[in-house]
Amino acid sequence: MKFGPVPVAEARETVLAHTLRAGGAVIKKGRVLDAADLAALEAAGYAELVVARLEAGDVAEDTAAARVADAVAGSGVRVAPAFTGRANLYATERGVLVVDATAVDAVNRVDEAVTLATVAPFSVVESDTMVATAKIIPFAVGSETLDAAVAATRTAAGAVLRVAPFRARPAGLVLTELPGQRAAVLERAAESQRVRLGRYGATLGRELRCPHEPGAVAAAIAELVAEGCDPILVLGASAIVDRGDVIPAAVERAGGAIEHLGMPVDPGNLLLPARHGDTAVIGVPGCARSLKPSGFDWVLARLAADLAVTGDDLGAMGAGGLLKEMPTRPQPREARSDDAESAAGG
Repeated sequence: MKFGPVPVAEARETVLAHTLRAGGAVIKKGRVLDAADLAALEAAGYAELVVARLEAGDVAEDTAAARVADAVAGSGVRVAPAFTGRANLYATERGVLVVDATAVDAVNRVDEAVTLATVAPFSVVESDTMVATAKIIPFAVGSETLDAAVAATRTAAGAVLRVAPFRARPAGLVLTELPGQRAAVLERAAESQRVRLGRYGATLGRELRCPHEPGAVAAAIAELVAEGCDPILVLGASAIVDRGDVIPAAVERAGGAIEHLGMPVDPGNLLLPARHGDTAVIGVPGCARSLKPSGFDWVLARLAADLAVTGDDLGAMGAGGLLKEMPTRPQPREARSDDAESAAGG
């Protein structure tokens, strides 16, 4: 592609680089100029124009953007018609956006002419939410460069971008109680989980309350597993502080296995992912009593979209994992002289 000023008489079938006014008309940048355009511009007093002239092997910006977008779109993602060198991609259903970040980086490293931007991986997206955009920086790109960018998308294990849809399911909830605990506190905690589950297409199928001791919690977990609840949320009257604590011990006593303890997201540090066969069991951090975003939401959203959450996945959440402080947090990050430690942190 050649770019620069040329006499108006020589600008036919070139691409106008900058929007210009010609009398009462506006000729926008990116337009392929025809004889009528040139006559209007010449009449308006223009002697030369800054234009781009495509050469053999060049691919026009809209065509190139569409090719990149088509190459990265997977299930649950649609590509809108390209315009001004940009092709936007949208979700077609509600769920979690799965991004192959390695492939996105590979595309962007091919050449400065080709760019691909997405929303954050594992974002919860609605139908018709824009999830990515492919943008060609100049007015055209060489076919070899475009081919290389498209080839970079094939390094992905699957699609570069896809939406994992939420699946309707009945979840179970175990709330543990300590002597003297007010029923209103448990009601508020249960309501928060109903609302949170609804955000991800799930319902609260069954709620059980029991004393905060391993045997009772294990029995409640086993009962919810038998009823087909998945996931099972266990929100304790006090925080999980060790693998030997009440809730981890109860999971194992019920026949489950602890997968991890803790996560590098705050609020949400004291989360316990576990499994009982194919059923996900989550020891819920105390911050989940509030509906403010926490690491628990990140994990629950993925599970609701049938996405596994491993220890390695949790370990990758630290960058960007320091979320906003909660005003109601029982144990603030920055200690105050009059703060008393609460057992229900997280």
